[in-house]
Amino acid sequence: FAVSSSSYIGAVEEAEKNKTGVKKSEKRKKVKGGDASDIDSFLGPWAKYQDEKDVAKPSEDEKKELDEIIAKRQKRGKNEEEAPAEEKTVLHIKDAYDYQGRSYLHVPQDVGINLRSADVPDKCYLPKKQLHVWTGHTKGVSAIRLFPVSGHLLLSCSMDCKIKLWEVYNERRCARTFIGHSKAVRDVCFNNTGTQFLSAAYDRYLKLWDSETGQCIARFTNRKVPYCVKFNPDEDKQNLFVAGMSDKKIVQWDIRSGEVVQEYDRHLGAVNTITFVDENRRFVSTSDDKSLRVWEWDIPVDFKYIAEPSMHSMPAVTLSPNGKWLACQSMDNQILIFGAQNRFRLNKKKIFKGHMVAGYACQVDFSPDMSYVVSGDADGKLNIWDWKTTKLYHRIKAHDKVCISALWHPHETSKVITCGWDGQIKLWD
Repeated sequence: FAVSSSSYIGAVEEAEKNKTGVKKSEKRKKVKGGDASDIDSFLGPWAKYQDEKDVAKPSEDEKKELDEIIAKRQKRGKNEEEAPAEEKTVLHIKDAYDYQGRSYLHVPQDVGINLRSADVPDKCYLPKKQLHVWTGHTKGVSAIRLFPVSGHLLLSCSMDCKIKLWEVYNERRCARTFIGHSKAVRDVCFNNTGTQFLSAAYDRYLKLWDSETGQCIARFTNRKVPYCVKFNPDEDKQNLFVAGMSDKKIVQWDIRSGEVVQEYDRHLGAVNTITFVDENRRFVSTSDDKSLRVWEWDIPVDFKYIAEPSMHSMPAVTLSPNGKWLACQSMDNQILIFGAQNRFRLNKKKIFKGHMVAGYACQVDFSPDMSYVVSGDADGKLNIWDWKTTKLYHRIKAHDKVCISALWHPHETSKVITCGWDGQIKLWD
């Protein structure tokens, strides 16, 4: 049977009732834009909508608010640029000079071992117990350095913006505090004689200090954050130092003129470490770009570039006491060993693992007789491996937070100094 075209099946009235008054939404009209044949003025799908606003102008109130914010920002920027933090120093020992006029830089001779000798202990042993805790930093300690050759003083820099110099022997007092950075201090480095040291901090300044008087001798900045700093270890180049920067460069300064004298600009990420090798003719740098580069001193092109797809960032590097190996803390929880002479090859036989360091630049060290490798880790433990077999021998719970650095004393058979983000520095024996 035929259905007339206008009849519906079902309840027509109901359907009418349920139909809400929604018209098909009006499309926004676009500006008509010429004819497709007219190439220059044809707008087509790129045409603007007719009611489209090009510029958003803030209302009066908003404008006021924005102006205030901008003014504040400019003011803050100015102040930081103009004034590096004022330097002061605090001497914590009663007498700066003893009855013979010797300061604390004088190497003590009454500590039971000869700190002046150049020879290393014959055989080293595992440290077992805690001997001493140096307290004084109010925030985490970021780096510790022993006084060159003798190791009778310990320099520490911290996130509380301060740098402290401690005695390693006798009463183990804090000798001096150096105050002069307005943000956390990241790295410190002694010169060869230990009479001066450099500090690098997040306030973008590098400062040169007198270890004995605490006076700040010079300031350097290129408005970038320095991540690591090293004096050139050559006796005749003690006026030169290099700093690895947040803007991928390694910058070389001359202390005498205060000028930048060289820039090594090849890395693709912030530079984390600089280590001198090969009788200081070369240095090795590592960076966030997960590569390791080797440079001839004063030549701004890396002559060796080591990067494997499997490699991770290596934010802490230590040269072995015999100068043959570089120990690199790799972010995949292992310590890799590279040859430090002519061929910078990865030593596949020596890989130290079993500790957790991902995300932290925990400083590695060797025992002076090359029988052990030590490193802190993210859990605050001190790990000790055997160099020959790479076996993890010993773990000590050293700190509450990250144990960021472990140093083996160059004259001692079993003394290791650790520092952590709990603000403490500890001596183990």
